[in-house]
Amino acid sequence: MQTNPPTTAKTQRLPRPPVVAVMGHIDHGKSTLLDYIRKTNVVGGEAGGITQHLGAYEVAHTTKEGTLHSITFLDTPGHEAFKGIRSRGANVADVGILVVSAEEGVKPQTVEALGSIKKAGIPYVVAITKIDKPEANVERTKQSLAEHEIYVEGYGGDIPFASISGKTGEGVGDLLDLVLLVAEMGDVHAVSGAPLSAYIIESNVDKKKGICATIIIKNGALEKGDVIVAGGAFTVTRRLENFLGQPIEKGEAGQPVRIIGWSAVPPVGATCKTVKDKREAEAVILLEEEKKKKRPTNTATTLLVETALLPLVVKADTGGSLEAVEAEVLKQATDKVKIKIVSRGIGSISESDLKSAQGSGEPAIVGFNVDIDPPAQSIIERGGISVQTFDVIYKLGEWVAELVKKRTPKVTVVTVKGNARVLKIFTTEKDRQVIGGKVLDGELETGDEFNILRRSAPIGKGKVRELQRFKEKASSIPTGSEFGAFVSTSIEIMPGDQFEMVTTIEQ
Repeated sequence: MQTNPPTTAKTQRLPRPPVVAVMGHIDHGKSTLLDYIRKTNVVGGEAGGITQHLGAYEVAHTTKEGTLHSITFLDTPGHEAFKGIRSRGANVADVGILVVSAEEGVKPQTVEALGSIKKAGIPYVVAITKIDKPEANVERTKQSLAEHEIYVEGYGGDIPFASISGKTGEGVGDLLDLVLLVAEMGDVHAVSGAPLSAYIIESNVDKKKGICATIIIKNGALEKGDVIVAGGAFTVTRRLENFLGQPIEKGEAGQPVRIIGWSAVPPVGATCKTVKDKREAEAVILLEEEKKKKRPTNTATTLLVETALLPLVVKADTGGSLEAVEAEVLKQATDKVKIKIVSRGIGSISESDLKSAQGSGEPAIVGFNVDIDPPAQSIIERGGISVQTFDVIYKLGEWVAELVKKRTPKVTVVTVKGNARVLKIFTTEKDRQVIGGKVLDGELETGDEFNILRRSAPIGKGKVRELQRFKEKASSIPTGSEFGAFVSTSIEIMPGDQFEMVTTIEQ
């Protein structure tokens, strides 16, 4: 967690909204809780449901003592593919809320979310949700928490908790009181005159506005006209928006701010730095690129035998989604089919994306929460490239998995089913011969394919056309029996050669 500079005679500690990450299992009521908070606490009653992005917004909460406070919430998606976003949310936050269902107790994603909170070193409170459900059992949930070494107050520990219903709102006020108390105990504050300390939490390409990024300011302030650098991108801040999309002149510590007009898409998770002007911004980016080139790399290589390759172009609506989609896509690879992301980007699937794909050999393009540009659509309709868009990430993963299945090469399994020895050659004519022999083991059947071995070394292949036993036509010859056979082969068979009968199956 970002530490604030020490206060001096020339600086002053300032209160600021705590930044809160709500984390937990995908079905444990996190979105319902956030929806309730937004609908009841956001000034102006912001509309719209929670999306699969790391969103950020401010709420106003009046405590039991009647004091009005602001709180900034981060929404961290619950699906496994968004693990990176959840971790980043915890790193940016001052306080975590660990959501646990009163119906189900602790789940693997609960434990993973707690790991992100602990790694970030931030305090947290537990929200036991869904208490309005018939199967809810708060005491059993506390026991489940204790079994995973999460000890809440009154149950062997000191972790604050609130029992809540995101549907009815019961206990939500108590939860927000706890958040503010934990933030106060954690000494969450800003320092007057401090330089900007902020993080990119989301980035995307808006068709009308251009490249946009949402930042969370942890210290300092951001004003219109400031020049900031984040990763390999910079911007002169000509337009700032609050979380409602309304233009603002200045962003304060603790606030989410959307900045429009970047030179490139800034990477999510990057820190923001203010510089003097555009020239200095370009110099900072150039210096960072030079440092990356000079960093030592691991030269050890591992030889991978790739039986098949699936080249993919990946597009998403935001930087956070792109990160999650890449993780979901690469998870579908198998030991027989490797997945290579040949191009990635933010925004609609375009004609240039198709051109990137066409140079890759049997490519596919997958998009998440994006559309397809008309010029690209006309090319797609002519065929040759598999293109699909999704708004549910696990459906996207299923589609890629099906592509992998189709690309999986067939494996030929050859099984030896028997052996026979050639005793006599009766006639030879081009590629057809009549021979006499004996089955040593297994069974010889009409239609069998065989390897020809001479002195135990393979010299060719053949096929049984007809069989005779006791001068009568037969369909099979058992172990130990002599036979006559009409076989086809390009090899001149000799007495003493051995037939190795095989079956070949493609899997």
